[in-house]
Amino acid sequence: MNTKPEIIVVDDEKDLLQLLKYNLEKDGYSVTGSYNGEDALKNIKRKNFDLIILDLMLPGIQGMDLCRILKENEKTSHIPIIMLTAKSDELDKVLGLELGADDYITKPFSPRELIARVKTVLRRTRRVPKTKKTITIGDLEINTETYQVAKKKNVLKLSATEFKLLLYLVERKGRVFNRDMLLDAVWKDEAFVEPRTVDVHVRRLRMQIEDDPSHPVYLKTRRGIGYYIDGDL
Repeated sequence: MNTKPEIIVVDDEKDLLQLLKYNLEKDGYSVTGSYNGEDALKNIKRKNFDLIILDLMLPGIQGMDLCRILKENEKTSHIPIIMLTAKSDELDKVLGLELGADDYITKPFSPRELIARVKTVLRRTRRVPKTKKTITIGDLEINTETYQVAKKKNVLKLSATEFKLLLYLVERKGRVFNRDMLLDAVWKDEAFVEPRTVDVHVRRLRMQIEDDPSHPVYLKTRRGIGYYIDGDL
């Protein structure tokens, strides 16, 4: 039985894809390569992957569009995504994160750096702490075994990182955490993540769990300090 983590790398640069495939397999991963979005989508539908490494600039379906398609599909929304791009514009980073990407790396980069990112994302998304099976807060139900969140019985499409952030705050209801504290708790020892990432994930969470994200009932801000969960457990 194959117990290696399954990764798909989607990039139209043949040499780069082969280089990444070689280094990831050398590090113990099972790797599938796709040179365009259409082929990647077919592969992802056929096989259960633990991680997607996705280039933004692709022929056919663009990386951002493919990310959106995957995150809108209940069967694939849980798969973590690391985005690759030659663009260094912060707007692209924020857009990628808001679409549900778990990390972002700008070309050029070393295979060692990518592997470090892969390890931290897989560690972060696999090791969601388990407490009691279901936590209820208001009209939200958080299942710690299936890693699903339902609002008024409707399952929300949260990324693994969004789920972990929400669960961390819910389990510490009422306590206020600043960006650095949340980075240490949720992103742990990942050296590449930026403080802005916390704000992006909080905004995405609010869009899903709040009736009115501009006036949150659950995920609140203590101005000048940080974020906290309010509501009755």
